[in-house]
Amino acid sequence: MPERSRRIVVVAHCHLNANTKVLRLACYPGVRKEVIAPLVAGGAGIVQLPCPEASFLGMRRWGMTVEQYDTPAYRRHCRGILRTTVDTLRTLADDGCVIGTVLGVEGSPSCGVETTCGGYAGGELEGASGQDAARIPGRGVFVDELRTMLAEAGLGDVPFAGVEG
Repeated sequence: MPERSRRIVVVAHCHLNANTKVLRLACYPGVRKEVIAPLVAGGAGIVQLPCPEASFLGMRRWGMTVEQYDTPAYRRHCRGILRTTVDTLRTLADDGCVIGTVLGVEGSPSCGVETTCGGYAGGELEGASGQDAARIPGRGVFVDELRTMLAEAGLGDVPFAGVEG
């Protein structure tokens, strides 16, 4: 019987399922092979995060900014759907697994690690109002809540890395 690697990588949902991305924003058909294949080849266990945007607003949503998602209701939603994942990660850690990293999505208003999408000041994002969303430094709302919950679960030393969107 093969030995377990006891290495875990946590990945944003859309790295394993591009179908949850906002229409026209997916740059790959399904699984993001260049991200996932090396993890599989290296023997890492993969924990897929839930997609907060799809479960909150559905598949007919449009692109939004961090300012639009940074609401008490969305933060509660993120925490709610993260409970089971954080419990699973705590259980894996208690069993001797090492959570190597959390792979987010740079530029995402939810899953951005170092950069997010911002610039919303009210009204339409493009066109009539003259404002455009842009990549800005900062953390996405979902990643922010995940960091907090991991720390609350005693897993505050888990590193995060962003993958370009």
